[in-house]
Amino acid sequence: METTKDKGDKGEDIACSFLIENGYKIVDRNWHFGKYEVDIIAENKEYIVFTEVKFRSGNYFGEPEIFVSQKQKSNLIRVANFYIDRKNIDKEARFDIIAIVMNNEKFSINHIEDAFKPDVNQD
Repeated sequence: METTKDKGDKGEDIACSFLIENGYKIVDRNWHFGKYEVDIIAENKEYIVFTEVKFRSGNYFGEPEIFVSQKQKSNLIRVANFYIDRKNIDKEARFDIIAIVMNNEKFSINHIEDAFKPDVNQD
């Protein structure tokens, strides 16, 4: 039986393949800062891209991207700030969501570039 982690890994594999096919370089996966994590860190010529992957086996309850909470966004921003500082990144950061819906063995991908911006009042 496929576990939630197996499904998450499958979604991230699909997302990584999609990003590579679209000219991105995968820099890190499942990068942790304390209890926080970013699914995929990729880059292109312009941006370092922090990506949240949402994988669902259907969209009966809504599209996967609507399940990225404000708290998840805030945590992703915290991780990104630490990552940029620690790795001395000089590219502009962007926050993307890749939403994947699997139906049988077929899937659809919605890559939402610049899905949200850091709040200037972010802690």
